[in-house]
Amino acid sequence: MTVPPTLRERTRRAVHAEITATAMRLFAENGFDATTVDQIAREAGISRRSFFHYFGSKEDLVLGDTVALGERVRVALEARPAGESAWTALREAFLVLQTDGLPNADELALARLYHDAPSLRARHLEKHLRWQELLAPDVQRRLGLPDTPHPDPRARAVVAAALACLDAAVDAWYESGGTLDPVRLFDEAIATIRA
Repeated sequence: MTVPPTLRERTRRAVHAEITATAMRLFAENGFDATTVDQIAREAGISRRSFFHYFGSKEDLVLGDTVALGERVRVALEARPAGESAWTALREAFLVLQTDGLPNADELALARLYHDAPSLRARHLEKHLRWQELLAPDVQRRLGLPDTPHPDPRARAVVAAALACLDAAVDAWYESGGTLDPVRLFDEAIATIRA
């Protein structure tokens, strides 16, 4: 039996959604880089401080909480069967990143922002570096490499390659106008690297 969210949590979700919708409208009108946090807060009817209560940065509004997303992937990766290959386990763990019920038009709008804003791309690369550190220990075990205080470069390379395949799949999906299957594109990219 699932416990329904509290009134406080429902209110938080509603405010979060309203801020996001306001920001997306402003990004569409003015562009990501030209839209400020102050403009978003003013249009949403909240203070700048309240904005930062809901989002760590303007980039997090589009990319999501990269730390929390990385943790979700790490937990999913560590939950995979012990005998599963590193590549298969990473593929399955990355499936937690699929959006739940986000309409295709909204997903495409987010992808467009990401492609058009250099600051978002920089934040995305920063996320990849964090995720390499986060995911490499499990990949290292799956590769049968000895446990070391710092992740083995081979484990980091596998994670980096998997993340590059994920990016290539999302880029191809975006360029297709959302018509291609991103999971199939990811699988094809991984198959090419592993060939």
